[in-house]
Amino acid sequence: MNFTINKKEKLKSKKLIEKLFSEGKTVTVFPLRLVYLPTVFEENIKAKTGVSVSKRQFKTAVDRNRIKRLIRESYRLNKAVYFNNISTQYAFMILYIGKEKPTLTQIESKMGMLFEKFSDKMSETKN
Repeated sequence: MNFTINKKEKLKSKKLIEKLFSEGKTVTVFPLRLVYLPTVFEENIKAKTGVSVSKRQFKTAVDRNRIKRLIRESYRLNKAVYFNNISTQYAFMILYIGKEKPTLTQIESKMGMLFEKFSDKMSETKN
């Protein structure tokens, strides 16, 4: 089992990010919001993921970077569980929309709930 986030799995394309926010769908479990878009990549990966924290809520870069690190770590440890039965490729953007600084356990529990809600939504659209 590979528990890393490769460079290929990071969402970097400005065009894809713009398309993600204009055409993508959302799933929200406070304090996280997932914006996703089914897409096709040349690489053989299941998802490209980006993380964002509001500058308006967290003025200092130290706080924003800490929250982003927590979100990425939670995603990295559990991505095998999230994507073991997904066949389509997706672009994801995970947004932190809360006002308080979270802990890793809070982020992990909310991230699990978020991707559970996402997989429920995907199973609904297939039926």
